[in-house]
Amino acid sequence: MSIDGFEQYVKSGKRCHIVGIGGVSMSPLAEILQGMGVEITGSDISDSQSVRDLRSLGMNITVGHSAENMRGSGYIIRTAAAREDNIEILTAREQGIPVFERAEAWGYLMRKYKNAVCVAGVHGKTTTTAMITYILLAAERDPTIMIGGTLPILGAGHRLGKGDVIVAESCEYYNSFHSFYPTVAVILNIDADHLDFFRDVSDLKISFRKFASLVPEHGHIVCNSDDTSTMESLSHLDRKLFTFGIDNDARVRGVNMRAAGWRPTLDVLFDGKPFCKIRLRIPGAHNLKNALAAAAAAIALGIPAEAIERGLYGYCGVGRRFEYKGSYNGADVYNDYAHHPMELRALIDTVSTLDYKRVILAFQPHTFSRTRALFSDFADELSRVDVAFLAEIYAAREKNDGGVSSSELADAIPGARCCGTLEELTEQIAAIAREGDIILTVGAGDICRVGDSLAAREEVLWVVED
Repeated sequence: MSIDGFEQYVKSGKRCHIVGIGGVSMSPLAEILQGMGVEITGSDISDSQSVRDLRSLGMNITVGHSAENMRGSGYIIRTAAAREDNIEILTAREQGIPVFERAEAWGYLMRKYKNAVCVAGVHGKTTTTAMITYILLAAERDPTIMIGGTLPILGAGHRLGKGDVIVAESCEYYNSFHSFYPTVAVILNIDADHLDFFRDVSDLKISFRKFASLVPEHGHIVCNSDDTSTMESLSHLDRKLFTFGIDNDARVRGVNMRAAGWRPTLDVLFDGKPFCKIRLRIPGAHNLKNALAAAAAAIALGIPAEAIERGLYGYCGVGRRFEYKGSYNGADVYNDYAHHPMELRALIDTVSTLDYKRVILAFQPHTFSRTRALFSDFADELSRVDVAFLAEIYAAREKNDGGVSSSELADAIPGARCCGTLEELTEQIAAIAREGDIILTVGAGDICRVGDSLAAREEVLWVVED
């Protein structure tokens, strides 16, 4: 199917059934399409707050997949996680019902905007998209937003605005971002990941180069000149690049970085001249670099320096990105989404500047293929903390082929402990937590339940003591 074909079905008045409707990019899509007058039904593998929120808007959503769910539907939109053997996809194919990809739907919506900012990269997409959102709100541009996490200022992962700008987190998995229509393509980095789909990093570079080539001549390819793989990928394009970076002469350059502690800062030069100062209220050198990328995208859009400064200073984080959950027995508890060795490195580097006495990190590997492909790198990074716990691998879209396990990973990390359930993991952390510790529950699966549970226990204790 094509985006033009999708437009015909949206305008046809036929009912749309969304497979995987509770996903972070699927639920806002459902809301926006319903707002355009489309009748929406949906299904998801499990109940969630997103599913409940959509039901409150009058959508008929079923937990579990079956052929009956799509009765009366004129077309289907599928999440990338729904494979061809999904019963609803199979039934649609058999009955000749058109099946569209999530990215095709977002691409269709994107074409309606004068400015489409698409934020891509193996690491940092959600944070950078969120930072751009804060800048655009500070500039009163009334943007439409699609982000892969809950943003406190929105109370959701999306926003439907009336301005001429849409900002979308843009994932490379299954080449999804090739269906988008960026006028500003932001490329943060290219690193080995999703190797269950891409052959290798060279294959990833080709995919990102294709994404960048979608930008029209009047648009901007905003790219990280410090990232070798990104610059190698784009060197084959006969296009002028809008570069940002710290280690070389980028158009948007960060200087005087002060990354240690809770209030990092960075001065920004544009074409060699002082432009603005970045001051953040979240820690980490990687977040200063994300903020520099957000500033570069904003400069490409013509946003003034004052709005960039105000927007970035107002940014206070996004769900599950070093998200403070509370405390337990004097230890601070944070949830984080890191599920790649480089993301673990950035997280651990950040925490090392914050003067905690001990770092307790509970990690849930995400997918068997990623754990197997990056096994040694995971072991190296997790060996850096004081106490490491491993939860069982979160399978997500995969099946256990027996090729790797969390127990094997724990064996490669000095002193690490592997727990069979999240409940056991919670109890083991609770037994050792003490004042001066930081507890990090880390991963892209449901490991966040551990941090939530520990913080909730402390709240109950305070209620009892009062």
